[in-house]
Amino acid sequence: MTSDVVTTLVSLLIFPGLVFTAVVGMLATWVDRKVTARIQWRVGPPLLQPFYDFFKLLGKEVIVPKGASKVVFLAAPLVGLAGATLAASLLGTAALNRSAGFAGDLIVLVYLLVIPSLAIILGAGASANPYASVGASREIKLVLGYELPFIISVLVAVVKSGGEFTMTGLLAYQYEHHAFAASVSGVLALVVAILCMQAKLALVPFDQAEAETEIMSGAFVEYSGAPLGIFKLTRAMMYLVMPVFLIVTFWGGFGTSIAGAVLGVLKYVALLVIMILIRNTNPRLKIEHAVKFFWGPVTLLAVLAIILAFAGV
Repeated sequence: MTSDVVTTLVSLLIFPGLVFTAVVGMLATWVDRKVTARIQWRVGPPLLQPFYDFFKLLGKEVIVPKGASKVVFLAAPLVGLAGATLAASLLGTAALNRSAGFAGDLIVLVYLLVIPSLAIILGAGASANPYASVGASREIKLVLGYELPFIISVLVAVVKSGGEFTMTGLLAYQYEHHAFAASVSGVLALVVAILCMQAKLALVPFDQAEAETEIMSGAFVEYSGAPLGIFKLTRAMMYLVMPVFLIVTFWGGFGTSIAGAVLGVLKYVALLVIMILIRNTNPRLKIEHAVKFFWGPVTLLAVLAIILAFAGV
């Protein structure tokens, strides 16, 4: 194999792709579970519990429900994992190498970030279970709700950078000037993106597609063994991918020095804390209320942000 092929495989499978993102993502889920437990006056899981859970699921029996579309049912988790892995690789490469990337990679990343949700919809729809169908229906509505304001918020960064549609271009502009989040329109866009990130990660108050107390885990009710483990691994990876996407797009990235890298890690920790706080201080919304929330005040806030961006505010 040529050196370019080896570099691409390493980027996809090891760093900053699958292995690195999976390890850091599962550690982030442990922080989430630990902090949530302490808030509820519980001890919480040990540090390696997410890894134990994942490898335990890999050894469990895989059961395909009668009447399900077997190929789609088993392929859906792999599709979601592939989307998260590609997003992690592209995003990490752009954040670490200012000469990397390609024209329009921002658009590609926006598409890749929705693939894990689409995989959940496909898998739930193929399982032939009424509870899973309800979960798939809710996930579809949620995606339709948050994608519009999320895309508008990303366009704020494009407008402020003078029409850059590359991740390295957005970073270069912020290095030369200032982070978009240092402006009014940038702050509003970041707030919108954070709310959409909460929904993309299916965290309370936007976990309607699972809703264990209502529809028995909804979209995942028929999943077991390795397919369920892959879905959980994808969710853990998104714990890293989504905050890093927001940091690179709105908050100046991770810099080009050790101090900048440390500051970037602190930014990630700050976003993780915000996610956990929102999760533990809000009740689950009804799906119709969640859609109205995203199509109403969140979209209006995103539109205001882009208007201010065009005005140079």
